[in-house]
Amino acid sequence: MFRVIAWAGLALYLLIVGVWPEAAAPVSLAFTGLGFVIAAIPAWVLLLAAVAVWLKQRPAPAKTATA
Repeated sequence: MFRVIAWAGLALYLLIVGVWPEAAAPVSLAFTGLGFVIAAIPAWVLLLAAVAVWLKQRPAPAKTATA
């Protein structure tokens, strides 16, 4: 909890001081670059990857009770 309060305090301090755009620029650029990388991957590849992850991580079927 203290970590969340500390990060919020840091963000508020940077916002008040006026350096928030300079501090947030690398994060914004990283997310923009990530968006371009994801956009470069064909949709069917992303769909196949999502299906593969789902098949690997799906819960095991519940066993039924037999008499």
